[in-house]
Amino acid sequence: MLEVKQLSKKFGKDVVVDIEHIKISRGTIYGLLGSNGAGKTTLLKMLSGIIKPTSGAITFEESPIYENRELKARVVFIPDQPFFFQHYSIKQLADFYREQYPSFDEARFLEFERIFKLDTKKKVHTFSKGMQRQVSFWLALSAQPDYLILDEPFDGLDAVVRKKIKNLIIRDVAERDMTVIISSHNLREVEDLCNYIGIIHKGKYVIDRDIDDLKTDVHKVQIAFKEIPDRLFKDFHVLHHETRGSVHMYIVKGELEDIKQSITLSNPILCDILPLTLEEIFVYEMEGIGYAMDHVLV
Repeated sequence: MLEVKQLSKKFGKDVVVDIEHIKISRGTIYGLLGSNGAGKTTLLKMLSGIIKPTSGAITFEESPIYENRELKARVVFIPDQPFFFQHYSIKQLADFYREQYPSFDEARFLEFERIFKLDTKKKVHTFSKGMQRQVSFWLALSAQPDYLILDEPFDGLDAVVRKKIKNLIIRDVAERDMTVIISSHNLREVEDLCNYIGIIHKGKYVIDRDIDDLKTDVHKVQIAFKEIPDRLFKDFHVLHHETRGSVHMYIVKGELEDIKQSITLSNPILCDILPLTLEEIFVYEMEGIGYAMDHVLV
Protein backbone atom coordinates (compact mmCIF):
# COMPACT_ATOMS: atom_id res chain seq x y z
CA MET A 1 0.00 0.00 0.00
CA LEU A 2 1.12 3.53 -0.81
CA GLU A 3 0.17 6.22 1.68
CA VAL A 4 0.61 10.00 1.77
CA LYS A 5 0.14 12.02 4.98
CA GLN A 6 0.21 15.80 5.43
CA LEU A 7 2.31 16.21 2.28
CA SER A 8 3.57 19.64 1.29
CA LYS A 9 6.01 20.89 -1.32
CA LYS A 10 7.16 24.49 -1.65
CA PHE A 11 9.33 26.10 -4.29
CA GLY A 12 10.41 29.36 -2.71
CA LYS A 13 7.27 30.87 -1.22
CA ASP A 14 4.94 29.01 -3.57
CA VAL A 15 3.08 26.01 -2.16
CA VAL A 16 2.82 23.62 -5.13
CA VAL A 17 1.40 20.57 -3.32
CA ASP A 18 -0.61 20.52 -0.09
CA ILE A 19 -2.35 17.17 0.45
CA GLU A 20 -3.70 15.81 3.73
CA HIS A 21 -4.05 12.14 2.90
CA ILE A 22 -3.95 9.62 0.03
CA LYS A 23 -4.10 5.84 0.34
CA ILE A 24 -3.60 3.61 -2.71
CA SER A 25 -4.01 -0.15 -2.26
CA ARG A 26 -1.88 -2.77 -4.00
CA GLY A 27 -3.21 -3.89 -7.35
CA THR A 28 -4.97 -0.57 -8.03
CA ILE A 29 -4.77 1.36 -11.30
CA TYR A 30 -5.05 4.92 -10.03
CA GLY A 31 -5.75 7.88 -12.30
CA LEU A 32 -4.40 11.29 -11.25
CA LEU A 33 -6.30 14.13 -12.92
CA GLY A 34 -6.16 17.88 -12.61
CA SER A 35 -5.95 21.29 -14.17
CA ASN A 36 -2.76 22.54 -15.80
CA GLY A 37 -0.23 23.53 -13.14
CA ALA A 38 -2.19 21.70 -10.43
CA GLY A 39 0.92 19.96 -9.07
CA LYS A 40 0.47 16.51 -10.64
CA THR A 41 4.03 16.10 -11.94
CA THR A 42 5.52 17.41 -8.68
CA LEU A 43 3.42 14.91 -6.76
CA LEU A 44 4.52 12.04 -9.03
CA LYS A 45 8.18 12.98 -8.60
CA MET A 46 7.76 12.96 -4.83
CA LEU A 47 5.99 9.58 -4.98
CA SER A 48 8.92 8.27 -7.04
CA GLY A 49 11.46 9.58 -4.53
CA ILE A 50 13.03 11.95 -7.06
CA ILE A 51 12.37 15.13 -5.11
CA LYS A 52 12.04 15.55 -1.36
CA PRO A 53 8.83 16.88 0.20
CA THR A 54 9.03 20.07 2.22
CA SER A 55 7.04 18.30 4.91
CA GLY A 56 4.89 15.22 5.41
CA ALA A 57 5.38 11.54 4.68
CA ILE A 58 5.22 9.23 1.66
CA THR A 59 5.42 5.53 2.49
CA PHE A 60 5.26 2.33 0.47
CA GLU A 61 4.21 -0.49 2.79
CA GLU A 62 5.19 1.74 5.74
CA SER A 63 8.70 2.48 4.38
CA PRO A 64 9.68 6.00 3.23
CA ILE A 65 10.61 6.29 -0.45
CA TYR A 66 13.09 9.18 -0.43
CA GLU A 67 16.75 8.01 -0.43
CA ASN A 68 15.59 4.41 0.01
CA ARG A 69 17.56 2.46 -2.60
CA GLU A 70 15.98 -0.90 -1.75
CA LEU A 71 12.45 0.45 -2.12
CA LYS A 72 13.24 2.42 -5.28
CA ALA A 73 14.34 -0.86 -6.89
CA ARG A 74 10.65 -1.82 -6.74
CA VAL A 75 9.39 1.45 -8.28
CA VAL A 76 9.64 2.61 -11.91
CA PHE A 77 8.74 6.14 -12.99
CA ILE A 78 8.22 7.02 -16.66
CA PRO A 79 8.14 10.85 -16.97
CA ASP A 80 6.28 12.80 -19.62
CA GLN A 81 9.60 13.28 -21.44
CA PRO A 82 11.54 10.02 -21.04
CA PHE A 83 15.26 10.41 -20.40
CA PHE A 84 17.91 8.11 -21.88
CA PHE A 85 21.68 8.12 -21.67
CA GLN A 86 23.03 9.66 -24.84
CA HIS A 87 24.26 7.12 -27.40
CA TYR A 88 23.03 4.10 -25.44
CA SER A 89 21.40 1.29 -27.40
CA ILE A 90 18.38 -0.64 -26.09
CA LYS A 91 20.73 -3.50 -25.22
CA GLN A 92 23.00 -1.19 -23.20
CA LEU A 93 20.02 0.33 -21.40
CA ALA A 94 18.77 -3.17 -20.59
CA ASP A 95 22.17 -3.93 -19.02
CA PHE A 96 21.81 -0.80 -16.89
CA TYR A 97 18.29 -1.78 -15.80
CA ARG A 98 19.54 -5.26 -14.81
CA GLU A 99 21.98 -3.61 -12.41
CA GLN A 100 19.38 -1.27 -10.92
CA TYR A 101 16.41 -3.65 -10.66
CA PRO A 102 17.06 -7.10 -9.12
CA SER A 103 13.66 -8.27 -10.38
CA PHE A 104 14.58 -7.59 -14.04
CA ASP A 105 13.39 -10.61 -16.04
CA GLU A 106 15.39 -11.63 -19.11
CA ALA A 107 12.61 -13.84 -20.46
CA ARG A 108 10.17 -10.92 -20.34
CA PHE A 109 12.69 -8.65 -22.04
CA LEU A 110 12.99 -11.13 -24.93
CA GLU A 111 9.20 -11.55 -25.04
CA PHE A 112 8.75 -7.79 -25.37
CA GLU A 113 11.39 -7.69 -28.11
CA ARG A 114 9.00 -9.78 -30.21
CA ILE A 115 6.12 -7.47 -29.31
CA PHE A 116 7.79 -4.10 -29.93
CA LYS A 117 9.97 -5.25 -32.84
CA LEU A 118 12.72 -2.65 -32.28
CA ASP A 119 16.39 -3.26 -33.02
CA THR A 120 18.17 -3.64 -29.66
CA LYS A 121 21.49 -2.59 -31.20
CA LYS A 122 20.27 0.80 -32.37
CA LYS A 123 20.94 3.97 -30.35
CA VAL A 124 17.75 5.07 -28.64
CA HIS A 125 18.28 8.77 -29.50
CA THR A 126 17.87 7.85 -33.20
CA PHE A 127 14.30 6.62 -32.62
CA SER A 128 11.15 8.70 -33.02
CA LYS A 129 9.33 10.03 -29.95
CA GLY A 130 6.79 7.21 -30.10
CA MET A 131 9.48 4.54 -30.45
CA GLN A 132 11.39 5.99 -27.49
CA ARG A 133 8.20 5.79 -25.46
CA GLN A 134 7.93 2.11 -26.40
CA VAL A 135 11.50 1.55 -25.17
CA SER A 136 10.52 3.14 -21.83
CA PHE A 137 7.67 0.69 -21.36
CA TRP A 138 9.75 -2.23 -22.63
CA LEU A 139 12.44 -1.64 -19.99
CA ALA A 140 10.00 -0.67 -17.23
CA LEU A 141 7.85 -3.78 -17.57
CA SER A 142 10.93 -6.01 -17.92
CA ALA A 143 12.02 -4.70 -14.50
CA GLN A 144 8.79 -6.08 -12.99
CA PRO A 145 8.14 -3.20 -10.60
CA ASP A 146 5.65 -3.44 -7.77
CA TYR A 147 4.76 0.21 -8.43
CA LEU A 148 4.64 1.77 -11.91
CA ILE A 149 4.25 5.57 -11.98
CA LEU A 150 3.38 7.17 -15.32
CA ASP A 151 3.21 10.84 -16.38
CA GLU A 152 1.31 11.33 -19.68
CA PRO A 153 2.42 7.81 -20.65
CA PHE A 154 0.73 7.30 -24.03
CA ASP A 155 1.74 10.57 -25.69
CA GLY A 156 3.19 9.87 -29.14
CA LEU A 157 2.03 6.25 -29.37
CA ASP A 158 -0.20 5.05 -32.17
CA ALA A 159 -3.48 3.28 -31.38
CA VAL A 160 -2.14 -0.24 -31.97
CA VAL A 161 0.88 0.21 -29.69
CA ARG A 162 -1.26 1.90 -27.02
CA LYS A 163 -3.53 -1.12 -26.99
CA LYS A 164 -0.57 -3.51 -26.67
CA ILE A 165 0.91 -1.57 -23.76
CA LYS A 166 -2.42 -1.27 -21.95
CA ASN A 167 -2.87 -5.04 -22.22
CA LEU A 168 0.62 -5.62 -20.81
CA ILE A 169 -0.08 -3.27 -17.88
CA ILE A 170 -3.43 -4.92 -17.13
CA ARG A 171 -1.77 -8.34 -17.28
CA ASP A 172 0.84 -7.33 -14.70
CA VAL A 173 -1.79 -5.85 -12.41
CA ALA A 174 -3.81 -9.08 -12.60
CA GLU A 175 -0.89 -11.51 -12.33
CA ARG A 176 1.57 -9.68 -10.07
CA ASP A 177 -0.71 -7.29 -8.15
CA MET A 178 1.29 -4.37 -9.58
CA THR A 179 0.08 -0.91 -8.56
CA VAL A 180 -0.11 1.72 -11.32
CA ILE A 181 -0.47 5.49 -10.96
CA ILE A 182 -1.27 7.35 -14.19
CA SER A 183 -1.42 11.10 -14.71
CA SER A 184 -3.01 11.98 -18.03
CA HIS A 185 -5.11 14.62 -19.77
CA ASN A 186 -6.62 11.90 -21.95
CA LEU A 187 -9.58 11.11 -19.74
CA ARG A 188 -11.01 8.47 -22.05
CA GLU A 189 -7.86 6.40 -21.59
CA VAL A 190 -7.94 6.94 -17.83
CA GLU A 191 -11.56 5.81 -17.79
CA ASP A 192 -10.68 2.66 -19.74
CA LEU A 193 -7.81 1.69 -17.45
CA CYS A 194 -8.37 3.03 -13.96
CA ASN A 195 -10.54 1.79 -11.12
CA TYR A 196 -9.77 4.72 -8.82
CA ILE A 197 -9.14 8.40 -9.44
CA GLY A 198 -7.92 11.48 -7.63
CA ILE A 199 -8.46 15.04 -8.85
CA ILE A 200 -5.97 17.69 -7.77
CA HIS A 201 -6.46 21.45 -8.16
CA LYS A 202 -3.99 24.13 -7.07
CA GLY A 203 -2.03 21.50 -5.17
CA LYS A 204 -5.00 20.21 -3.16
CA TYR A 205 -7.11 17.10 -3.57
CA VAL A 206 -10.75 17.80 -4.43
CA ILE A 207 -11.79 14.20 -5.19
CA ASP A 208 -10.34 10.81 -4.23
CA ARG A 209 -12.81 8.06 -5.11
CA ASP A 210 -13.56 4.75 -6.76
CA ILE A 211 -14.45 5.55 -10.36
CA ASP A 212 -17.63 3.45 -10.34
CA ASP A 213 -18.84 5.13 -7.13
CA LEU A 214 -18.10 8.53 -8.64
CA LYS A 215 -20.19 7.74 -11.71
CA THR A 216 -23.14 6.58 -9.63
CA ASP A 217 -23.06 9.83 -7.62
CA VAL A 218 -23.20 12.33 -10.51
CA HIS A 219 -26.10 12.41 -12.99
CA LYS A 220 -27.08 14.28 -16.14
CA VAL A 221 -30.78 15.16 -16.17
CA GLN A 222 -32.63 16.54 -19.20
CA ILE A 223 -36.08 17.79 -18.25
CA ALA A 224 -38.93 19.98 -19.53
CA PHE A 225 -41.91 21.52 -17.73
CA LYS A 226 -45.07 23.46 -18.46
CA GLU A 227 -43.99 25.75 -15.63
CA ILE A 228 -40.53 25.63 -14.08
CA PRO A 229 -40.86 24.66 -10.39
CA ASP A 230 -39.12 26.72 -7.77
CA ARG A 231 -35.93 25.20 -6.40
CA LEU A 232 -36.29 21.89 -8.23
CA PHE A 233 -33.08 20.43 -6.83
CA LYS A 234 -32.95 22.45 -3.60
CA ASP A 235 -31.79 19.41 -1.60
CA PHE A 236 -28.99 18.48 -4.03
CA HIS A 237 -25.70 19.89 -5.21
CA VAL A 238 -26.18 21.15 -8.77
CA LEU A 239 -22.81 21.31 -10.55
CA HIS A 240 -24.20 22.76 -13.78
CA HIS A 241 -27.45 24.04 -15.28
CA GLU A 242 -28.16 25.21 -18.78
CA THR A 243 -31.23 25.72 -20.97
CA ARG A 244 -31.61 24.42 -24.50
CA GLY A 245 -34.87 25.82 -25.83
CA SER A 246 -37.60 24.46 -23.55
CA VAL A 247 -35.34 21.71 -22.19
CA HIS A 248 -33.27 22.18 -19.04
CA MET A 249 -30.07 20.22 -18.53
CA TYR A 250 -28.77 19.69 -14.98
CA ILE A 251 -25.66 17.97 -13.65
CA VAL A 252 -26.67 16.86 -10.17
CA LYS A 253 -24.82 15.08 -7.36
CA GLY A 254 -26.78 12.73 -5.17
CA GLU A 255 -28.49 9.37 -4.88
CA LEU A 256 -30.27 8.48 -8.12
CA GLU A 257 -33.51 7.32 -6.47
CA ASP A 258 -33.73 10.53 -4.43
CA ILE A 259 -33.20 12.58 -7.59
CA LYS A 260 -35.91 10.62 -9.42
CA GLN A 261 -38.34 11.17 -6.57
CA SER A 262 -37.69 14.92 -6.59
CA ILE A 263 -38.26 15.03 -10.36
CA THR A 264 -41.52 13.06 -10.11
CA LEU A 265 -42.91 15.55 -7.59
CA SER A 266 -42.33 18.37 -10.10
CA ASN A 267 -44.57 16.76 -12.78
CA PRO A 268 -42.27 17.17 -15.81
CA ILE A 269 -43.46 16.92 -19.41
CA LEU A 270 -40.42 14.83 -20.23
CA CYS A 271 -37.39 13.59 -18.35
CA ASP A 272 -34.26 11.66 -19.30
CA ILE A 273 -31.42 10.65 -16.98
CA LEU A 274 -28.30 10.05 -19.04
CA PRO A 275 -24.95 8.41 -18.24
CA LEU A 276 -21.91 10.62 -17.78
CA THR A 277 -18.38 9.96 -19.00
CA LEU A 278 -15.38 10.58 -16.75
CA GLU A 279 -14.50 13.51 -19.01
CA GLU A 280 -17.87 15.15 -18.33
CA ILE A 281 -17.62 14.50 -14.59
CA PHE A 282 -14.16 16.07 -14.52
CA VAL A 283 -15.28 19.15 -16.44
CA TYR A 284 -18.34 19.77 -14.26
CA GLU A 285 -16.49 19.07 -11.00
CA MET A 286 -13.83 21.58 -12.02
CA GLU A 287 -16.52 24.08 -12.99
CA GLY A 288 -18.07 23.50 -9.58
CA ILE A 289 -14.90 24.70 -7.84
CA GLY A 290 -14.66 27.74 -10.09
CA TYR A 291 -11.99 26.67 -12.57
CA ALA A 292 -12.03 28.61 -15.86
CA MET A 293 -13.38 25.99 -18.25
CA ASP A 294 -11.73 27.47 -21.33
CA HIS A 295 -8.41 26.34 -19.81
CA VAL A 296 -9.36 22.74 -19.10
CA LEU A 297 -7.55 20.32 -21.42
CA VAL A 298 -9.44 17.05 -21.93
